[in-house]
Order: sequence, then C-alpha cells, then structure tokens
Amino acid sequence: QVQLVESGGGLVQAGGSLRLACAASGRTFGNSVMAWFRQAPGKEREFVAAIRWTGSTLYYAYYATPMEGRFTISGDNAKNTVYLQMNSLKPEDTAEYYCAQTSSTNYRNSNVYDYWGQGTQVTVSS
Repeated sequence: QVQLVESGGGLVQAGGSLRLACAASGRTFGNSVMAWFRQAPGKEREFVAAIRWTGSTLYYAYYATPMEGRFTISGDNAKNTVYLQMNSLKPEDTAEYYCAQTSSTNYRNSNVYDYWGQGTQVTVSS
C-alpha cells in the first residue's frame, strides 16, 4: 500500500510562487509515474504535470500546456518525494492540488492512477 501526502499549499498573490511537495511511503517510486493533478470547484480534475522515472535519479517530465514555462516538476527518488514548483501564479491556478502514482504510461488520464493523496489547497488572489 502506498500513501501519498501533499504539503506546501496556501494563499499567494497573483505573480507569486509556491512549492508543493508529495511524500510517498510504503513503496519506492521504482519505474512508476508520479503526477500532479488539480481540481477547481465545479470543474473536472485536470492533469498538471508528471514525471516518469527511468532510473534511480533520471526521469522525464511532462506538462499540461498552460503550465509549461511556469511550473516545474522534480523528484528525489532517495527521499520518495516529488515537488511542483509553481511560478507566476494566476488566479485561475486556484484549485485543490493532488499527487498521484501509477504504473501506466498513460499519464494524462487520471483514471489510470492507483494511489492519490488527500490534496493541498492553492489559492491565488488577484
């Protein structure tokens, strides 16, 4: 069983930055995909970013188009932790952010993820 715990959310002004962290326990990342999704009130859960491990320290990173250039996903396999650095935040980035893990390569599809964290709220004021 894998447990994922997110942290780092909060209230920030537009243009500001936040760094989210997702700590995993119960199993190492291995060759799994770790991703961030977000869900705003009244909206569908949407893909934000993902990393696919190719080795103990190497991974590929993928982003949803609106996040490219503003968000950076990274991971520390030794610490079983994935990070999401969010810069130039906009009010439309306001949402609950979730960390998730899957062994599937269909990383944009939330339905393939086996484990989810409880979420961390990010609120961006204008």
